[in-house]
Amino acid sequence: MKLLIIARPFVFHGGVERATAGLVDALVQHGYDVHLLSPRAQVPIPGVTRHVLPLPPLPSAARALALAALARVVVSRGGWDVVQSHERTLRQDIYRAGEGCHRAYLHSMGDAGRRRPLFHRIVLGLERRVFAATPHVVAISRRGAAEIADLYGVPGERLSVVYNGVDLERFHPKNRDAERRAARAEAGVAADAWTLLFVGSGFERKGLGTVVEALALCSDRTSRLIVVGRGATQAFREQAARVGVDSRIVWLGPRRDVERWYAAADVAVLPSRYEPFGNVHLEALASGVPVVASAVAGGAEAIADGRGGAIVDPRDARAVVAALGRLRERNPGEVTDAARRAAEPFTFAAQVAGFGRIYAQMAAPRCDFS
Repeated sequence: MKLLIIARPFVFHGGVERATAGLVDALVQHGYDVHLLSPRAQVPIPGVTRHVLPLPPLPSAARALALAALARVVVSRGGWDVVQSHERTLRQDIYRAGEGCHRAYLHSMGDAGRRRPLFHRIVLGLERRVFAATPHVVAISRRGAAEIADLYGVPGERLSVVYNGVDLERFHPKNRDAERRAARAEAGVAADAWTLLFVGSGFERKGLGTVVEALALCSDRTSRLIVVGRGATQAFREQAARVGVDSRIVWLGPRRDVERWYAAADVAVLPSRYEPFGNVHLEALASGVPVVASAVAGGAEAIADGRGGAIVDPRDARAVVAALGRLRERNPGEVTDAARRAAEPFTFAAQVAGFGRIYAQMAAPRCDFS
């Protein structure tokens, strides 16, 4: 099957992009003829035919419109059995809603989500068209599918759930023996310090403020927090200074070797205010690291509360602290095993199989959106 995927360039610090990269590689390994339509920054991928989307440098609002328009021109030339878009474009058989619903995101973020009003109006307009006109929509969690159905009226026959996969070899509990001591030494964290890990780009949406507050409420003043990811840190550094934990936080920025930092951690804390399904949930679990996850995140669907992690209100720092306490009281080996078992069903092979069932339903390209 000749498959065209429309996606942004893959970069190491983005969970959405890492998820796409893993899926694309798995599709190639399963025999699909994969073509990728992406802006110029995309690096070559073995076995994938690359098509450059000539997207000029533009402000974010104009860029969203230009991407949709240019992708439509390329797709209209035809030649593929199935067109699958991971972006808000206008001519595809399948739309993978990896970022969930922009409408739901704005609601969850309150006033913080209403900055850049022109950008949001454009994205909402594209989103309405995508959900109304795309023959099949793929959500990455049950929660995400429910949002799409409730907010946009997409019927069940046009809507499926296909979970992300995770690299179970790269993210593995064995990394702890190989990397834990050296990673902690690099970060200046004591070998015996109870260490929290936050991984994510977009610190406000991912709930870093709640994690900082929870750290301040922890009775163990030797505990530490490692922050990995891209984002503006100043407001959170100021918050940490106000609550007296600035010396207990290590800011690492985006890292290519993120698996080392799972190995360094005792628990991952991800109280996201909006998260369709964060890849970090699966990476941490696969690494044997329990996750304190948000009750409104799709990633909570991978966690058995009380075993491989805990599920909390993302705005309640005291609930985060209580969850951390419960996990710390448990046998570490049992927690590691439970976390790893929770991740093991989420393979790239399972993800490809899920998409394969949808491809089989698409007898021919049906994207006639003129």
